[in-house]
Amino acid sequence: MKKPATLTEGSIPRTLFIFTLPILLGNVLQSVNGSINAIWIGKFLGAAALTGANNANIVMFLLLGAVFGITMASTVLIAQNVGAGNLPEAKRVTGTSATFFLTLAVVIAVFGFFAAPSVLAWMGTPGDALGYGIDYLRVMFISIPASYAFFFISGALRGAGDSKTPFQFLLMAVVLDIALNPLFIFGWGPIPALGIAGSALATLVSQTVSLVMLLRHIYRTRNPLAIHAEERSLLAIDPAIVKTLIFKGIPMGLQMIVLALSMVLFLRVVNRYGSDIAAAFAADMQLWTYVQMPALALGAAVSSMAAQNIGAGLWQRVSLVARYGIGFNFILTGVPVVLIYLAETQVVGLFLPAGSPSRDIAIHINHLILWSFPLFGISMVLSGVVRAAGAVIAPLVVLFLALLVVRMPLAEYSVLHLGADGVWWSFSISAIVAAVLSSGYYLAGTWRSARMMSSPAGG
Repeated sequence: MKKPATLTEGSIPRTLFIFTLPILLGNVLQSVNGSINAIWIGKFLGAAALTGANNANIVMFLLLGAVFGITMASTVLIAQNVGAGNLPEAKRVTGTSATFFLTLAVVIAVFGFFAAPSVLAWMGTPGDALGYGIDYLRVMFISIPASYAFFFISGALRGAGDSKTPFQFLLMAVVLDIALNPLFIFGWGPIPALGIAGSALATLVSQTVSLVMLLRHIYRTRNPLAIHAEERSLLAIDPAIVKTLIFKGIPMGLQMIVLALSMVLFLRVVNRYGSDIAAAFAADMQLWTYVQMPALALGAAVSSMAAQNIGAGLWQRVSLVARYGIGFNFILTGVPVVLIYLAETQVVGLFLPAGSPSRDIAIHINHLILWSFPLFGISMVLSGVVRAAGAVIAPLVVLFLALLVVRMPLAEYSVLHLGADGVWWSFSISAIVAAVLSSGYYLAGTWRSARMMSSPAGG
């Protein structure tokens, strides 16, 4: 059995970059996959279909937040124990987390399948897009157990210092998804044309196949976190670990829920302006995934790296991880911002047909929002560092204030004076607020006294 990879030694910028790169490339792959799917839907099924799929994807992102915290809490616990050299405890965390997490995923899938029409209607999805959204969302709910299992295993491996293996199998999933999308949308031979539901089915099949192959790889290589038949008792629920997953994981998950809920509420405002503006916003969101994914990747990377160093008691390295994380954020987030501005007409045209009035609207929206993403990245990086110590409330409060207390009132009421531009400006102003509040909390230093577990597991 090989030993877990250590993130507590060597050059910090080199280690952080090498560890972040597969996560970032994985996020880019997911963005490319989503964009290609959007091209198939928007170009061939129309703007209403694209709007329906976009609204459905926002719902899926919201539901990801319901399990993100559990995954992130387990990742931090695994990383802290790996950093402290306590592999048995890391495996105990893996077993309990897997049981708890997958049970929750199944419950969400079943409930969501039946609730899909009501959820999309509550969001104010335009009438011509509602049917598309329901067909797409219901299949996506069926895919949740496989998708979330893949997500959980990837987080556990990153906690043990391995970001390459999740990337390799994510690449497999993306290639399959891209290949299957036109096949299932348009049909071929005995395969019927399923339309927008076919795009979601491609995701279901690709995620399931990749999950099976990832599990096969983990056991064939005798990964240090693999739980074998003689260790199946580790899959039993450990009360101390579950307590940590709940009390630390829920605030982490609520961060994602606040992020997604703010977007759902934002979409409700955007949808009031009709399909042209909603389609323009949907196209821009496809571009923004390339901009925000580097910050999200760095947030995940610095969290695992900081957690291992906290477990090892190397606090000076933790501070350096934060500094280099912010530096990398401005580079990796700034580059796609500049590239999109330089080729904005061409990139917007990838998602919207020629002659569509949504094209010029999408370009204008980018002028008011796109520049603010590097600032929001500061909040993502610093949140990743402080949650590695177990400080999970303050990052939640920052997001709540920036996105719900600042962004949404501005989006709702600035339209009285600025029209639709007030909606777009509210997005950028909230990014500035998040950066300022996150920096202030990090510099205060009180997060260093936080702890993940108040009592030992296994007792």
